[in-house]
Amino acid sequence: MTGPTGSPVEARFGVRSAQAIIEMAAASGLDLLPGGVKDALGATSRGTGELIRAALDRGATSIVLGIGGSANTDGGAGMLQALGVSLRDAAGRELTGGGGALASLATVDVAGLDPRISGAEIVLASDVDNPLLGERGAPAVFGPQKGASPADVATLDAALAHYASLLEQQPGIRAATDLPGAGGAGGVGYAALAALGARREPGVEVVQRLTGLAEALGAGEAKADLVITGEGSLDDQSLGGKTPLGVAAAARAAGIPVIAVCGRSTLGPEAAASAGFARVYALSEIEPDPARSMAEAVALLTEVGRRIGVELGALVPQG
Repeated sequence: MTGPTGSPVEARFGVRSAQAIIEMAAASGLDLLPGGVKDALGATSRGTGELIRAALDRGATSIVLGIGGSANTDGGAGMLQALGVSLRDAAGRELTGGGGALASLATVDVAGLDPRISGAEIVLASDVDNPLLGERGAPAVFGPQKGASPADVATLDAALAHYASLLEQQPGIRAATDLPGAGGAGGVGYAALAALGARREPGVEVVQRLTGLAEALGAGEAKADLVITGEGSLDDQSLGGKTPLGVAAAARAAGIPVIAVCGRSTLGPEAAASAGFARVYALSEIEPDPARSMAEAVALLTEVGRRIGVELGALVPQG
């Protein structure tokens, strides 16, 4: 697959019968940047489109596309190019990857879009409800995390607006810049909603359905005693509806205490309790150095597990 900077990467997706489950970060994620060097203007989502095409080749008629952790802010342009959409400049040359290049976009042709897309159900699993453009758009909100300077943010916002205006003139493309989730993953959400006919669902609901959370929580004598959920960073963004909050809500509704285990937490005790967590265990409390915390995660998680076991009696009602 094509990585975020154009270098080849290995990427996998899950298959359940005729359903494919794709995590876009596997091909287009920040963690795949060579040397960790961010490229806000040049990073591409092409690898994500290649994963979708590979899933279609495997016979998938249902695709769950999980977005997040992306390196790109290209409006999903690279993804669409990998699926057959042509994006050319005034000289007729196919655009290279990245949101910055979209400023030179002159013509869009969707005639080559893989016809199998129209016969597939595509679910956009996203906890992000941001639009594509503006103060809450992909460049402004998420661009800085991907290395964008204030000038880059302005460049990307203008380039994405130009790209969207041309794309939405094409047959079969719906206006989607303001739809919730369009700003997800640097605009991959926009391309999926506008051109692939995707239906957005909150990521937490998709995860709960795929994992059978309700069944796992159980009921009556089979009801679980304790739920443990996790997050890399438990913070204000988590409170916006990310998976741990959904797990906590489901468990709380069933009367089951919930523990959160995370790399770090910026939530105070009151915020954590309001979110539904009986306890929060952060690896940073044991090892404050983030690099060492990630390198020694297995040992640290083992220690957290020991602490949970010691304190379990205080968390689980005794019957």
